[in-house]
Amino acid sequence: MARYYALSIQPTLFGEAWLLRSWGRIGCRGQQKIHLFQDEHQAVSLFLELALQKRKRGYRARATCGKSENSTTVCAVPQ
Repeated sequence: MARYYALSIQPTLFGEAWLLRSWGRIGCRGQQKIHLFQDEHQAVSLFLELALQKRKRGYRARATCGKSENSTTVCAVPQ
């Protein structure tokens, strides 16, 4: 089963940061979860923690996808 997991950190209009987690089967809509943080450092901490967990489960990082100038996005698929 081909699946994906994507993480994205983006700023809000109020100076906060949110981490968007997206996952599901490739070719399907999948699911999303948003975490809101007071500052970007907290979002980056969770981003790195989740990325490490996914790597341990066999996911590998792919080239960034949909990256804009104000966000960080990494897509991953299982090996």
